[in-house]
Amino acid sequence: MGEAKAKLSENRRHLRYTLALPLHYRVALKGSPPHVGASVTVDISTSGVSFRCRRPLPVGAHVEMEIDWPARYAEVYPIHLQLTGFVVRCEGGIAAASISSLRFRTGATPVSPAAREIA
Repeated sequence: MGEAKAKLSENRRHLRYTLALPLHYRVALKGSPPHVGASVTVDISTSGVSFRCRRPLPVGAHVEMEIDWPARYAEVYPIHLQLTGFVVRCEGGIAAASISSLRFRTGATPVSPAAREIA
């Protein structure tokens, strides 16, 4: 896994870390059917996340995201970062969302075959 790079622009209050992590999202806007997709993150901070998208996402829409975290619990169980927020920008194939809530969840199935033998 590559190193995370941090950057701080003059208009941002929080450091953004350049990370390419698998992400699944669900976008809902009142009066429209929900849109689901799989993507990869571009960068992430404590207040927002940006990710690639194939089609434009509506600004202001509620978004639920789940990121496959690179670390493992007890070195075998997958960790997922679950986020909710709102799309704040979408241009050039990259969407940005503010983060309203977040929590880490641990997967129930071990990642490696060796871990399954121990369980």
